[in-house]
Amino acid sequence: MQIHPLASVSPNARLGRNVLIGPFAIVEDDVAIGDDCELAAHAIVKSGVSLGANNRIFEHAVIGGLPQHLRVPEHCGRVVIGDGNVIRESVTIHRPLDAHHYTTIGNNCLLMVSSHVAHDCRLGDNVIVANNVMLAGHVTVNDRAYVSGAVGVHQFCRIGTLAMVGGQAHVTRDIPPFVTVDGVSTAIAGLNRVGLKRAGYSPEAIAQIKAAYRLIYRSGLPWTKVLDYLAVDFPSGPAAKFREFFVGGTRGFVPARRAPSGATLLLHDEAEDGESQVQSKVG
Repeated sequence: MQIHPLASVSPNARLGRNVLIGPFAIVEDDVAIGDDCELAAHAIVKSGVSLGANNRIFEHAVIGGLPQHLRVPEHCGRVVIGDGNVIRESVTIHRPLDAHHYTTIGNNCLLMVSSHVAHDCRLGDNVIVANNVMLAGHVTVNDRAYVSGAVGVHQFCRIGTLAMVGGQAHVTRDIPPFVTVDGVSTAIAGLNRVGLKRAGYSPEAIAQIKAAYRLIYRSGLPWTKVLDYLAVDFPSGPAAKFREFFVGGTRGFVPARRAPSGATLLLHDEAEDGESQVQSKVG
């Protein structure tokens, strides 16, 4: 363990083996830092944070800040970060509002300069969040998703597995798995073929995902029929993730940039208050 004499480390913090802490870094009470982690100069890890092993925290990153909310509770939840993550300069990650909840980041993620992860967010494994991305509260980003620079994501939105979100997109609805979202229109422009190949998906699996994509965005069927056909035609395999994602949605879904006339897509689900679902043309 190497702690620079100009660092401020609470005696109540729990540090693993081979932890490196640079000058002017701050580690507060109620912090756990796993083996082989490195905190650069001026990095701050505040109370209520648990770091796994082999994480690199760069200069001026602040992990565990209080949630940005008009009514911050007396007792907030924890930030839990897995293993092998790279958190670059000036990244901010905030604690959840409820004492029993967590803001979580999985394993092997890359958070680039000045990106923000708000309270109650959940990031999966191998997620890449580029410079100046803003994730509002309660956002979920699933495994291997890529969120490009300057993207803003509205609270409670979800981004599916291996989705690719183009730069400066304004995300106010859920983004399904495996798709590419154009940053100018914030509409789906096709499948993330490059990401699928890099992730090791077989040609057969990619063909199945493509067939499901065409059913969803090219068939022109009503939304309820799309869900029915997905259940029948793709009950298992990677394409089954589409229906699994759709049935868990409450904010509606980002539409396709180009779609056949007459196609519909769920925009909002108000089932909790007894209202009927709202559908809209996607073309």
